[in-house]
Amino acid sequence: MARIDVIMPQMGESIAEGTLSKWMKKVGDAVKRDEPIFEISTDKVDAEIPAPSAGVLAEIRVQEGQTVPIQTVVAIIETEVGVVAAVSTPAPVPAAAAPAPAPAAAPAAAPVSAPPIAPTRTAAPGGNGGESADERLRRLSTPLVRRIAAEHNVDIAGIPGSGHAGRVTKKDLLGYIEQGGAPAAAGAATPAPLSGAQPPAWPAGAPAASNPAWEATPWEGDRVEPMSRIRQLTAEHMIFSRRTSAHVTSYYEVDMSQVQKLREKNKRLYEERGAKLTYLGFIVKAVADNLRKHPVVNAAAQGTSIIYRGQVNIGIAVALDWGLIVPVIKKADELSLLGIMRTMHDLADRARIKKLKPDEIQQGTFTITNPGVFGSYIGAPIINQPQVAILGVGAIEKRPRVVTMPDGTDTIVPRMMTMLSMTYDHRIVDGADADRFFGDVKKMLEAFPEAAV
Repeated sequence: MARIDVIMPQMGESIAEGTLSKWMKKVGDAVKRDEPIFEISTDKVDAEIPAPSAGVLAEIRVQEGQTVPIQTVVAIIETEVGVVAAVSTPAPVPAAAAPAPAPAAAPAAAPVSAPPIAPTRTAAPGGNGGESADERLRRLSTPLVRRIAAEHNVDIAGIPGSGHAGRVTKKDLLGYIEQGGAPAAAGAATPAPLSGAQPPAWPAGAPAASNPAWEATPWEGDRVEPMSRIRQLTAEHMIFSRRTSAHVTSYYEVDMSQVQKLREKNKRLYEERGAKLTYLGFIVKAVADNLRKHPVVNAAAQGTSIIYRGQVNIGIAVALDWGLIVPVIKKADELSLLGIMRTMHDLADRARIKKLKPDEIQQGTFTITNPGVFGSYIGAPIINQPQVAILGVGAIEKRPRVVTMPDGTDTIVPRMMTMLSMTYDHRIVDGADADRFFGDVKKMLEAFPEAAV
């Protein structure tokens, strides 16, 4: 008999935890390998997670609605049906319960039936040698929680945690701050009430609702709905990105008439090959082909170092009813236009039905968002961390343009035009770097080679 751990997967490079939103199987059910068994929700995606092995779902350790760190064992699959005992779904572990004592022979290991916890480590020289396991677990909360705590000068160890093994969650911390929790620094005074003449400061890293002075109140006739988890965390990451990167946006007007001509000429041929020939596909191809020539735009920041990515992996933002997701076209510079079209539409279609795999939304090196499909003329998108640039595509439509004729005279003609924007991180990318890359993308689109279609 083999017991297979089912873990909470990492659904993005910056994701530290996920919420188990729905079990699609119950204890005792037979499961097939790669069959969806539960749904998760993170700030980047709502997704169905497949079974890592065929067998029987023998144990469920994480209940619907619980949020746990990545790599947490959420269930156990028994691979031999005949020897699986009848196991009832355990009741949820009390949020603040301390971990059960480990066997004497293995002091750092958690019991098999308990949710996994962080291993106990010996205090470093000069550290707090008297720190308990519970205190250590609270201190080892997620990076996001620790960052918010540092910004508000709050000691996490003093906050009751509702997470697994007593960990302090973001909700715990923000609730503590909203209720006027005391800062960690001794003798720190509570801020004086704000005068009407001076607007209150927006708290760094926290949503607007955490500051009562900015909080809206519902009026008669209003409808109040709680934000979904994906909406809350997306907002948080956008705020984090704005505070992390020095955002600068450049705008280019691009004549898409050549692309339109090639699209009309080859549209039916592509449909016969199982791909829809779209304007966005041409833009992805132009970006992919030019990122290799301009590696600083395909980079990432790591402290005081710059990581120049060896792969060109382009994320395409997809709007869903419940939020936004960015599936990634891996090694896009190695794909033909047909390959890009097929991959792009396959990822978008599966994103809408929650069928993306975890690795299909990870390791992006550059992002493209297309608000123009909804009619937007242009926008200034926020960088998708830890990348250093993002391209925005405006509406593609006929507009008047001044064209110089062969005899030197000017005339106004209708052309298929669009506005492209690129927001870049000025810590890494200079304006000249951005414009050289952007200029090459524009040049390729306006004279797109017919041989590349």
